[in-house]
Amino acid sequence: MTRLQGSDLLALGFMTFALFLGAGNIIFPPSAGLAAGDNLLPAALGFLLTGVGLPLLTVVALARVGGGMDLLTAPLGKIAGATLAVAVYLAIGPLFATPRTAVVSFEMGIAPFTGNEGAPLLIYTLVYFAAVLFLSLNPGQLVDRIGKFITPVLLAALLVLGGAALFAPAGEIGTAAESYRETPLVQGFLQGYLTMDTLGALVFGIVIASAIRDRGVSDAGLVTRYSVIAGIIAAIGLSLVYLALFYLGATSQGIAGDAQNGVQVLTTYVQHTFGTTGSLLLAVVITLACLTTAVGLLTACGEFFSKLLPVSYRSVVIAFGLFSLVVANQGLTQLISFSIPVLVGLYPLAIVLVALSLANRLWVSQSLVFVPVMAVTLIFGVADGVAATPWADKVPAWFGQLPLAGQSLGWLLPVAVTLVLVVALDRILALRQSATA
Repeated sequence: MTRLQGSDLLALGFMTFALFLGAGNIIFPPSAGLAAGDNLLPAALGFLLTGVGLPLLTVVALARVGGGMDLLTAPLGKIAGATLAVAVYLAIGPLFATPRTAVVSFEMGIAPFTGNEGAPLLIYTLVYFAAVLFLSLNPGQLVDRIGKFITPVLLAALLVLGGAALFAPAGEIGTAAESYRETPLVQGFLQGYLTMDTLGALVFGIVIASAIRDRGVSDAGLVTRYSVIAGIIAAIGLSLVYLALFYLGATSQGIAGDAQNGVQVLTTYVQHTFGTTGSLLLAVVITLACLTTAVGLLTACGEFFSKLLPVSYRSVVIAFGLFSLVVANQGLTQLISFSIPVLVGLYPLAIVLVALSLANRLWVSQSLVFVPVMAVTLIFGVADGVAATPWADKVPAWFGQLPLAGQSLGWLLPVAVTLVLVVALDRILALRQSATA
């Protein structure tokens, strides 16, 4: 029976870390840290709960069922499960997330030197997706190419940036913004929620499991164990990056107090600390972070759709890569405007699906619990998604009066009530069956 050595496990963990670390993961912590100020610790804790904790739980849930989202959605039935899986893969893949990695890395790493005109973006995306396709067409070599080569370079750049933030801060920790004064933990929690990494984890689970099997591991128990270990290594790495970037933001109020987002905070800090060299460093970090994430997304889509449809993995990867190239050249603003409502609507479904799966041993009939709870989540998730569009007035007013509705969390209470009711029904029916038997 094949087992992975310590170096292989570390490389697998590095690969998983690199798959998760996209541009959004580098942008959100500095802006949250800037706003949190002297409430840095509780805000960072809240961010870690949703930015690291939820994705790790998702990796664990997928590992328990064998790595594929199709197995995770099995209690919903084939049609509903496949529909949800297709929606998640398309949203996190060629429609939004994959092309966004190219545009964000261009605007943060390349545009400061070339400008934002269409020609530089086209040239950059051609080179970018050529590299993504090269790495994705041989998924069995992902651990070697990403875990052993690309990730160490990315880690070295992050160590320089994180070390500078800790040992050469731009100033003292500032004061908390009004929104972070009373409930910094909740605000950090919501910021971590917005990273959308739980959706990414649903997609990456099959990549991690496939990478393990490609190393010769066939035992299902070992695949699960190694997937969890890889997730833990990635979670530790992400936590360290987030904490360093939180501190960078909290100590940058003196030079970036008027910054509107994390891009401006980071750009201002690296210019202040490193000058032009800092801009080059940031370009390396962002480009590598986005590249590895795009490879993971494209590989996962290839694995999923080649099994769902009578199409080869290679064909899916090439088609989705070319489609992502076209979408990327539409520009970041238009891409984000279309993606936010879809992601806001899908994210509650992902969270509830993972939670129900992790607790599946508590249910006598999984379908009885999964179907109604996910149906209610869908209704309120769609309402939140529509509320994030110009057609927000079409959503009934009472949706907006639910607790936490203003933070796109209005689904929590209805879903919790539904879960309590169906679990009670599940136990009652189980008791009746036992009595009849």
